[in-house]
Amino acid sequence: MAPVEGLFVASIPRVRDARFSDGADVARLLGELGYPCEPEDAAQRILSLSKDSAQSLLLAEVEGRCLGLMALDKRYYLPLGGLTCRITALVIDPVARRSGVGRLLLRHAEAMARDAGALRVELTTALHREEAHSFYRACGYRDGALRFVRVLGDC
Repeated sequence: MAPVEGLFVASIPRVRDARFSDGADVARLLGELGYPCEPEDAAQRILSLSKDSAQSLLLAEVEGRCLGLMALDKRYYLPLGGLTCRITALVIDPVARRSGVGRLLLRHAEAMARDAGALRVELTTALHREEAHSFYRACGYRDGALRFVRVLGDC
């Protein structure tokens, strides 16, 4: 695997559940994804997810350094008549990109989905994230549905 800012990712990073104390790392990685928040807010999000057995928030770390984040949601999907596993967030620290951490997290999601009896794994990504699109395709994912979003607020 590739060197990571003073670390050599020679072994597989450890994937573990996020803890309340991981707020700073989760906030940093969410910021990389384009969803900045304060560490205290991230810690509260971790706590909220931990209360829902259908949700998982996983971190990939090497030598105690958090290099990646992935959030999963397992839900019944009416059109398929079974469970589906949606990756709702996946981000890798810029210094660890192309080191295998992203593939490791995807494979972990697929194993968790299979274990839960899910029929598929799906994810969404912003249209401008062309590098991510190439990555997902290289990992065996194919283009699916087009998603439309309306932000709710004062309007």
